[in-house]
Amino acid sequence: MSRLLSSLGIVIGGLLTGYVFRLMIDHNLIKTSRPVGEIRKTLQKIALLGLNPIAFIGAIWVVEWRHAEVAAMPFIGMNNLIVGGILAFLVARLLKMSRYQTGAYIVCGSFANIGSLGGLVCYYFFGEPGFALVSFYKLLEEFLYYAVGFPIAKSFSSSAAGGEGFITRLKIIFTDIFVLVLLGSIWLGFVLNLSGLPRPEFYQQINFIVIPLSSFLLLVSIGMALKFQRMGPYLKPAFLVAAIKFVVVPLIAIGFGTLVGLGKIDNGLPLKVVAVLAAMPVGFIAMVPPTIYDLDVDLANTCWIVTTAMSTFIVLPIQYFVLL
Repeated sequence: MSRLLSSLGIVIGGLLTGYVFRLMIDHNLIKTSRPVGEIRKTLQKIALLGLNPIAFIGAIWVVEWRHAEVAAMPFIGMNNLIVGGILAFLVARLLKMSRYQTGAYIVCGSFANIGSLGGLVCYYFFGEPGFALVSFYKLLEEFLYYAVGFPIAKSFSSSAAGGEGFITRLKIIFTDIFVLVLLGSIWLGFVLNLSGLPRPEFYQQINFIVIPLSSFLLLVSIGMALKFQRMGPYLKPAFLVAAIKFVVVPLIAIGFGTLVGLGKIDNGLPLKVVAVLAAMPVGFIAMVPPTIYDLDVDLANTCWIVTTAMSTFIVLPIQYFVLL
C-alpha cells in the first residue's frame, strides 16, 4: 500500500504545487522576473536532460537481458499510440466533431503520459527493473509523435497545405536534444550492463531520490499550465477518450504482450509494465499540436484533465491491487 500512496502523493503533490504556484504568480503573491512558460521549460529540462539520464543509466546497468521477447515492447508501445489515435478518430466521426476538434481529439487519443507518470508508477510498483523497461517501451514514442502525430494534427488545421517533408521531420527528431539524451542514456546503460562492471552500491540510493524527483518536477511544470475553464461542453468526448485509454488500448496491449510471451518472463514483469503504461492518461504533449496548429485547445485541455484525474484516483489504485 505504501507504494501506491507514494505514487499518488507525488502525482497529486506535483500537480497541486505547480497549479498553486502559478495562481500565486497570477495574483502577484509571488514576484518572478521570468515568465511562467520559461520556468516550466527549465523544470522540464532539469528533469529530462539532467535527472532522467542518471536514472535510466543506473536502472539499465543492472537489468538482466536474457529474453529476446522484451524486444517487442517498443513495438507494442508504438501500436498502443497508433490504436488510440485511430479509435479517437472514429469516435470523433461518430460525434460529428468539426475539423479542428477532430485534429485535437486524435492526438488526445494517441499521446500518453508515459514518461513522468508511467515511469514513476513502474518504479514504485516494480522497482528499478520495471523502470528500466519503461525506456524500451517508449523507445519509438518520440518518433511517432513528431513524424506521425504532429503532421496528422496539422492536416486538420487551416495551415494543412505545405509544411515540412518527411525527411525534414526525421532530421528534427534525431537532432532534438531530448531524443539524443534519451538514446544516449539507453546506449550508455547497455554498455555498462554488457561490460560486466558492477554498479556502485550507492547508485540504488541515488535512483531512489532521482526518479521520484524527476517525475515531481515534470508534474509541477504540468500543474503550472492547468486550466479549468470551458470544460463543460467537452466532458462527453473526454470520458470517451478515457474509455479508449483505460479499457480498449490496455486490453489490446495485454493481448499482444501475452502472445509474444512477456507474461512468462520474470514473473510476468514485462507484461505488467506494458499493462501499466498502456493505461496512461492523455500526455501533456497532446496540448502542443492544438496550440501551434489552431485546433480546439479547450477540448484537448479537458481530455487531459479528465483522464489525469481518473488515472490518479481510479486507474492507479486498480492497477496496484490487480498487478501486485
